[in-house]
Amino acid sequence: MKILTIHADFIEFEARKKALPQAEDVKDGKKRVEECLVVFTAVEKRDEDNLAGVGERYVHEIEDIANQVKTKTIVLYPYAHLSSALSLPAKAEQVLKEAEKKLRAEKYNVTRAPFGWYKSFTLACKGHPLSELSREFTVESGGKEKESAETGSKAQHDANEAVKAEEKLVSQWFILEVNGKLSPLSYDKEKRKFAGYDFKKSANSTAHSNLQNNLQKFATYELAKSRVAQEEPPHVKLMKKLELVDYEPGSDPGNLRFYPKGRFLKGLIERWVTQKVKEYGGMEMESPLMYDYEHPSLKSYLNRFPARQYTIQTPNKKVFLRFSACFGQFLMAHDAQISYKQLPVWLYELTRYSFRVEQHGELTGLRRLRAFTMPDCHALVADEEQAKQEMLRRFQLAKEVQEGIGFAIPEELELAVRVTKDFWNKNQDFVKQLVKTWGKPALIEMWEQQFFYFCLKYEWNFVDMQEKASALTTDQIDVENAQRYDITYVDEQGKKKHPLILHLSPSGAVERVLYALLERAAKDEKAGKTPQFPLWLAPTQVRLIPVSIERHLNFCKGIQEEFAKLQIRADVDDRVESVGKRIREAEMEWVPYPLVIGDEELKDKFKRLTVRQREKKTEEKMRFDELVDLIRRKTKGMPYDPLPLPVLVSKRVGFGG
Repeated sequence: MKILTIHADFIEFEARKKALPQAEDVKDGKKRVEECLVVFTAVEKRDEDNLAGVGERYVHEIEDIANQVKTKTIVLYPYAHLSSALSLPAKAEQVLKEAEKKLRAEKYNVTRAPFGWYKSFTLACKGHPLSELSREFTVESGGKEKESAETGSKAQHDANEAVKAEEKLVSQWFILEVNGKLSPLSYDKEKRKFAGYDFKKSANSTAHSNLQNNLQKFATYELAKSRVAQEEPPHVKLMKKLELVDYEPGSDPGNLRFYPKGRFLKGLIERWVTQKVKEYGGMEMESPLMYDYEHPSLKSYLNRFPARQYTIQTPNKKVFLRFSACFGQFLMAHDAQISYKQLPVWLYELTRYSFRVEQHGELTGLRRLRAFTMPDCHALVADEEQAKQEMLRRFQLAKEVQEGIGFAIPEELELAVRVTKDFWNKNQDFVKQLVKTWGKPALIEMWEQQFFYFCLKYEWNFVDMQEKASALTTDQIDVENAQRYDITYVDEQGKKKHPLILHLSPSGAVERVLYALLERAAKDEKAGKTPQFPLWLAPTQVRLIPVSIERHLNFCKGIQEEFAKLQIRADVDDRVESVGKRIREAEMEWVPYPLVIGDEELKDKFKRLTVRQREKKTEEKMRFDELVDLIRRKTKGMPYDPLPLPVLVSKRVGFGG
């Protein structure tokens, strides 16, 4: 079965002519339904093996989507154009009628468009992430559900043991304060109230007033488990407006297109993270994107990681696309000869790309994707004590990475520690040390037993304007995979032992870093502050605006060349537009330093430049060398790339419409 759902302001349809001789009779073929979920439906030949099972799944999917978009009004619309392998008409009609009956029994207001007719329709689709969804499925005669490999909300994947465990996971929640006090935390979803901890205490400990409620917002997100975005997040508008990133309709959802400026930003962040990991001793490696689905070690790990996999049938075997660098690095570690004297061993790869079949309703903008770039750094350590020491060292690495990107730590992020009860009982002093190092209260999730391959995992989470949280940094203590992959080291007695493995992503997915930077910019703009990128990330750092194209353009080109020699990204707006318009457009592009060049500047050469400082909203005279020193101070230690676009603004192609 294939379905396409549209959350609509209205649909209006009319039965015009019978398409089938046995088409059902209609008394009034014209209908209009307001504020509804329209379910375009094609029942397929393969569904005939188990019509009852397909019908049950059909109703379940409709209820699931209707619940997400918060409507009780359903329109069932037979739509043969969704498939080229349709079932017999009578079978399809039976499925739709049964679904109508079952949905009505569940108190849904159901309208079913007549079967077997040529119909005209008009609808108005709402504009939010869940307004258009597609799903494809069938159910075998034995009752087993099969997912499709096609684009839609459920692309081909295996719902592994860890995914199923995560869906049923019952956790105990706490707030752990810097002084070591552990407070049990509960949340009443109906009343939307917490018990067990006073979040005002945490707010008062934060110097940034606009961030005071972040811990409470983060805790609400985790305990209420509201993952799906109900409206488009602000960063989506910004990523399009700035011509950075956009959706790619020619691919699977969650696979995006990056325009030159977006690729530039992404590339610089990738270089920064890689630079820092290498400074800490990471050995950069490269591994394949796809792996044998039936490989015993790999398949076992698949079932322990909470992610859905893309699977592909090659000419020789069934393979899956990696969701991290773990598979390749572990297979290499298996073949390595390692001594206890060499531990800890750091293995690093920047995966472009990792793949996970995230659920459709969560695929909004850059926050959660199906194809993403993940810096993945594993450390092989001798035992639990070395694991704890190394995790603290990596904690500092992550702090340096995030501060370099531009986030205030810990003010702008929230710490979560997810831990088994057994590990907590044995190592609570270590967990308390993590929180003390962090510097403000943290959310603790505690499990009665070990569901996954790790016994402890921490995350640094960014809370956006919709009060959704996303992890930007994570590290884990893995107690299973060394044995699973038969990774060993030789100890002091000459015996082979299995190490523990730490899993660090110091920045999280690079695309998610961009999401957080854009969301923060949207927050700043709403608060009356200047939205901007950190100076080292600004695609254009200096824009030269000649007052007269004839008199001042060549001088601007000369200054631009001098900036370029000094690794400062400068461009020239040579368009025949008013100075005011060009200044406004530089502002809209978030250019930090627009310079207006006229007769006075030409006369004084490099001695006096009129510099607009966008962040301060000021204009002042500066010497060329003074501006260079200012930019160099603000970008010290950060990677550099030249302009991602032509120097002359008139030569640039517009992207994104």
